[in-house]
Amino acid sequence: MILVLSLVLGIVPLIGVAWIFVSGMITLSPFSATVDGLFMTLILLTLSGCFLLNAVWEAKDHGLIGKKPAPPAKAPAAKAS
Repeated sequence: MILVLSLVLGIVPLIGVAWIFVSGMITLSPFSATVDGLFMTLILLTLSGCFLLNAVWEAKDHGLIGKKPAPPAKAPAAKAS
């Protein structure tokens, strides 16, 4: 549940960044930006980064990404003499 919530809360701020570009608070050609647009973009990207990083950690904990843990090695049986 935390994984899904982190993914949703990581994607929603990216939609906000797209809205800032669409609304014209930041334009690329010619480059123009308002202070509000710049700081809101930084805040939203930081929020998104935190939640997506949490989602990556949760996915690793659940074994969805990364290496699979190796099975524990069995100790050799002691020989009786």
